[in-house]
Amino acid sequence: MTDELLWNRAESADDWLLLLAHGAGAPMDSEFMQSMAAGLAEQGVTVVRFEFPYMQARRADGKKRPPNAQGALLAHFSEVLALVKSQWPGRVALGGKSMGGRMASLLVDQVEVDALVCLGYPFHPPGKPEKLRTAHLASLATPGLIVQGERDPFGKRAEVEGYALSPALTVQWLNSGDHDFKPLKSSGLTQADNLQQAAVCVARFLQRLP
Repeated sequence: MTDELLWNRAESADDWLLLLAHGAGAPMDSEFMQSMAAGLAEQGVTVVRFEFPYMQARRADGKKRPPNAQGALLAHFSEVLALVKSQWPGRVALGGKSMGGRMASLLVDQVEVDALVCLGYPFHPPGKPEKLRTAHLASLATPGLIVQGERDPFGKRAEVEGYALSPALTVQWLNSGDHDFKPLKSSGLTQADNLQQAAVCVARFLQRLP
């Protein structure tokens, strides 16, 4: 299992570690995941990335396949968490991009971790706002941060602000960002700007927790 983990260690790596899961369609070393891990490490948060079984198989044979069943994803996430916690003395946050963040949110109250971080949470499938994936978010007890692009088709700002979310959850909005935090050119921002802002927001959120 250790060979399948990617570590981005912060120079001051004596406190927070974020175990970060990938989204449904892109691996742990996608450009988004690489940028976020590097940015967070620069902000003092060590990041560990891993891949779910279906993505490991895709890496082995190059064939695209759908994600594993939810139970298998959560079981694998739990196994990786146990391994990482055996190697890390500080506090641990559970998180992920899109689907990975959703899996983290389903697991976080069932395991011993200190925080939740979701990057581009899939509140609903694009174009299907009636199919919400929010029921469990209303009762989460673990402190959590959702970083969301304002025009994310999986949950735009105007939609999400009407959802019933747990008081333990904070939503941080990225100006004009889409699901990968890419803004409109008219915003005057770049995707790199939003990725950097996301990393700063996550680090500040974690470092301010008691």
